[in-house]
Amino acid sequence: MIQASAGSELARDSSRARIYNFSAGPAVLPVPVMRQAQEELLDYDGSGLSILETVHRGKTFADIVARTEARLRELLAVPESHAILFLQGGASLQFAMLTLNLSRPGEPLAYADTGHWSARAIAAARELRSVNVAASARENGYTEAPAQEAWQPFADAAYVHITPNETIDGLEFDYLPETAGRPLVADLSSTILSRPLDVSRYGVLYAGAQKNLGPTGLTLVIIRRELAASAGVEVPAILRYRTHIEAGSLYNTPPTFNWYLIGLYLDWVADEGGLEEMARRAEARSTIVYDAIDRSEGFYVNPVAPGSRSRTNIPFGIEDGELEKRFLKEADGAGLKQLEGHRSKGGMRASLYNAMPLAGAETLADFMHDFALRHG
Repeated sequence: MIQASAGSELARDSSRARIYNFSAGPAVLPVPVMRQAQEELLDYDGSGLSILETVHRGKTFADIVARTEARLRELLAVPESHAILFLQGGASLQFAMLTLNLSRPGEPLAYADTGHWSARAIAAARELRSVNVAASARENGYTEAPAQEAWQPFADAAYVHITPNETIDGLEFDYLPETAGRPLVADLSSTILSRPLDVSRYGVLYAGAQKNLGPTGLTLVIIRRELAASAGVEVPAILRYRTHIEAGSLYNTPPTFNWYLIGLYLDWVADEGGLEEMARRAEARSTIVYDAIDRSEGFYVNPVAPGSRSRTNIPFGIEDGELEKRFLKEADGAGLKQLEGHRSKGGMRASLYNAMPLAGAETLADFMHDFALRHG
């Protein structure tokens, strides 16, 4: 159990108190989590061994696996109808894996195209199946999520796929689409654990750990058990969800230390107040940064429509490219780290995950205001 809050720990750690990490992933981790991992690195739970050298099929690691799943079921209220998996290969592997498991050759799929990562998911699915883009924000430059009434029919689709939050484009759905009984699949990499959600409404949800769940190296998959049983024999065993369910996510050797860190992260979320508190903090952080953009009288620009703005990933820019470079240099010197926008977009991007304290958003907003006064 991790008791110290991120704010209090940052205040006690002078080397971290001056720095706020806005990376989109691998992203900021709670200092109490890293501190506990540091303390236990050489000797976990009196065993005399590090988790880094503990066999993954022994009782010590089995206990970590069981506690991690139990904590996740508690936080997300995951029903027994859904299995929890921790897999390797990142969310990108899931683009293909879910297609192979949830559909058969000849079955069409329905996808929403709302930004960079949904477009990547569509491209991967099209290598295997016919994809119908049932809803799209491409025409508006990925600045506004498509309304429910704008969706095209998809009654024959094997499943419906959405990316509720686009990490690069900063676009977020403000609703969960109706799917007419078709399984809903969602890439929740950047918003998992940041707010309550009704897991029972999803056929599959998946999330790379490195943004809002823990360190890079594992991917969370929560899948309705009946869907996991549907893969055909043409799917290799290592790519079948049922293989990993039967093996308890231990079909092959996992990155054990990463799994252990995710367990610590989940404990931290619970100790800090759970998903309701994470949602409150996400709203507070994003409001502070968006206010700094909107009150700059056009000095800073965020292209996303207010109703579709992400509470987690905020891209913004300055019309003068040279000023953007100066902004990033000065921000880095002020301890505001990794604010560079994605290489495909340029500009700046502030990623405000659970482990980002409110003071980080406040410090960024103050810096933005000061920079605009000096250069506007």
